[in-house]
Amino acid sequence: MIRTQIQLTEEQSTRLKAMAARRGISIAKLIRQSIDVLLSRSDERPPEDLYRRAARAAGKYRSGNRDVAERHDDYLRREYSK
Repeated sequence: MIRTQIQLTEEQSTRLKAMAARRGISIAKLIRQSIDVLLSRSDERPPEDLYRRAARAAGKYRSGNRDVAERHDDYLRREYSK
């Protein structure tokens, strides 16, 4: 392993210590696991590609409701309250 030194804010340090304690692992191991997750995501599409993908889906599906643009919050609230 390669020793690396980093600087954390007080809050980051406190939260990392607490999380490591809850998981029963060292802070170093928690940081290594976090870096592994970050690096595994580096192969994901850039945000611009995700935006284009979402834009292509817009308007593709029909709900039968003509006022979704104006009342989307009402429709979501109704669905989530079921």
